[in-house]
Amino acid sequence: ISWASKESYRFKKMKMQHLQSAPGSPPAVPVPEAALKISHTSPDIPLEVESKTQENGVHGNSRMQRQITDHSSTCVSSIRRQMNQSNPDFTVTQFQRQDSLTGMSLGQLKPELYKQRSLDVEDNRSSRVGSCGCLHFILKYDCDLEQLIVKIHRAQDLPAKDFSGTSDPYVKIYLLPDRKTKHQTKVHRKTLNPVFDEVFLFPVAYADLPTRKLHFSVYDFDRFSRHDIIGQVVVDNFLDLVDFPSETKLCRDIQYVSSDNVDLGDLMFSLCYLPTAGRLTITMIKARNLKAMDITGASDPYVKVSLMCDGRRLKKRKTSTKRNTLNPVYNEAIVFDVPPENIDQISLLIAVMDYDRVGHNEVIGVCRVGNDAEGLGREHWNEMLTYPRKPIAHWHPLIEVRMHVLSLSKVNSGQIYSGGNIYLIPC
Repeated sequence: ISWASKESYRFKKMKMQHLQSAPGSPPAVPVPEAALKISHTSPDIPLEVESKTQENGVHGNSRMQRQITDHSSTCVSSIRRQMNQSNPDFTVTQFQRQDSLTGMSLGQLKPELYKQRSLDVEDNRSSRVGSCGCLHFILKYDCDLEQLIVKIHRAQDLPAKDFSGTSDPYVKIYLLPDRKTKHQTKVHRKTLNPVFDEVFLFPVAYADLPTRKLHFSVYDFDRFSRHDIIGQVVVDNFLDLVDFPSETKLCRDIQYVSSDNVDLGDLMFSLCYLPTAGRLTITMIKARNLKAMDITGASDPYVKVSLMCDGRRLKKRKTSTKRNTLNPVYNEAIVFDVPPENIDQISLLIAVMDYDRVGHNEVIGVCRVGNDAEGLGREHWNEMLTYPRKPIAHWHPLIEVRMHVLSLSKVNSGQIYSGGNIYLIPC
């Protein structure tokens, strides 16, 4: 080998060492010295060397790709892998270390807030079970007239029942066990501290007082739905009260109750059937203790009677309207022509309505008599058939109306579904 060839070989060797020591460059693949071919024109590794390295199982490109991976791309891929984990492991020490660095980490749970929430729920639950305000009233017994005098003064701190944050309260009073004699106050609009100042009298003998209980029910008046009960107060052991039978001032907590059977009232009417003439006579006598439908605490009731056959209304009649009363007296007769061969197929649907000058008339309560009726309604009907040509009178409790929506064509044609306790009363 000449001197020039030696210098060229030394120059190529120094160049390869320089490339190996360059930062970020992959290490050179060791190549046998015999495989190198000296060339003055090309500094590249000959093809024989590349093919021989592939035969030896050395993949330079893959090794170079792994070694020249950028540090920033490695961090990004690591973060992506962490974000794709479904259940990352968090420890308390990590949160404590983060709190020590940043003070309060974003999104950290505060157990004291949940503890306060649970306390609020418990307080609300206990308040519902316990007091719902208080009722101030005065009791006195008049020995000369043998009357228990009850003056309802005011209610205080009532719970809100309306969306406006107020209520429309009134009080209903019974002297139990007699529920037929009932008094109630006027309705006070949009207040949680109503002042009633109303006096009510209950005729009762002094000797019977130990067996009687005074029952106050506080309601929230609702014009379009069932009245909500706020709570109740029960007073017994009258003789143990201080200063009784003289004037005794009392203040009692109103106890929360979950529900109350609202007394819709009772209706008294008689049934009489004349088989020879095919005439059915219903005499509306009177009603008592009707539910108040007006803001004045009264109603304008009338009675509507529908002659039914297989759920379809055949005819209807109604009484006159009695103004501003919860105990109307009618004494009015309603007559339907029913042939004897059809008497077993018909029934009567009787609705007590509240007349309204502005809006629609509302149903206070209903009752039903006939072969397909239940309880007293069937018994009254069978008694009428057993004793023809004789008026048979009974008191019937009114039940709540549950609206059952039918198609518009059926409603317009007067068809009524009256199965069970579901009724649709078209006004």
